[in-house]
Amino acid sequence: MNTPHRRRGAQGTPRVRDLPTRIDATGTRRETDALGTVEVPADRYWGARTQRALVHFAIGDDRMPKAVYHAYGYVKKAAALVNGREGRLAGWQADLIAHVADEVISGALDDHFPLYVWQAGSGTQTNMNVNEVISNRAIQLVGGVLGSKDPVHPDDHVNLGQSANDTFPTAMHIAAVRILHDPLLPQVSLLQEAIAAKSRAWYDIVKTGRTHLQDAVPLSVGQEWSGYAAQLSDALERLRATLPDLYQVAIGGTGGTGHQGDPGPGGVGVPGVPHVAAIEGCVREGADHGISLSRRRPAAGPGSPAVERAV
Repeated sequence: MNTPHRRRGAQGTPRVRDLPTRIDATGTRRETDALGTVEVPADRYWGARTQRALVHFAIGDDRMPKAVYHAYGYVKKAAALVNGREGRLAGWQADLIAHVADEVISGALDDHFPLYVWQAGSGTQTNMNVNEVISNRAIQLVGGVLGSKDPVHPDDHVNLGQSANDTFPTAMHIAAVRILHDPLLPQVSLLQEAIAAKSRAWYDIVKTGRTHLQDAVPLSVGQEWSGYAAQLSDALERLRATLPDLYQVAIGGTGGTGHQGDPGPGGVGVPGVPHVAAIEGCVREGADHGISLSRRRPAAGPGSPAVERAV
């Protein structure tokens, strides 16, 4: 297979083309990994390991939520920018990965994330799916051969200084925060305000109460609806209370240890946190805390019943 000529600028930087997010091809192409060669649909950006996961973990119908992949775009963009700034990636590689990560965030590449929620553990297949898609899309933009892993490698470049052990829980937190900020909290707030207004308007309208399928003591319609408003107020308070835990992210080398990242505590993720979360107030504590966050979900316990209370 001959690699097509990639036009380069004066400094040897590949020229990035403006191309739609699609592959005009039919049939299959060959992708390789440590286990050998795999046939992959020619019109998809994913590679060998995603294809293997599709075959071996074809369980049920539940696919990984797209919100997780969009959140992964922030993770990969942050890592690329930090690695580029620190000289571990060429500047053009960092910018190219960040550009494709923006396409992931926007949902333009949603059709290339096909995996089921049932996976081997720690979100490894999802992390690999994102790496392969970003790699092949980047290769396409500079006129390379899909599947060649050149000049943007899914592991050596897109996943540089990272591990699914911490990128996946980080993406989970980012996805949850994004959903909380928009649409959940604003919409629940609007609903609570509307129900509270109806409660006040109907406070003098008296009706017969009901309990155990029988008439009960009278109450006003407004009193009845005030209970709904109070339930939503409580849900909003509990949902907002989960945000401080969600703002803490696990990213930091491998499982929070800092391995393969910066020599300082926390690895590659530390300076990238503002880029990762794109949310003011997102913090990242030391490596020991990163290890803890890679193994537990401190916001999941109170967060899940808070959502249930809101609905």
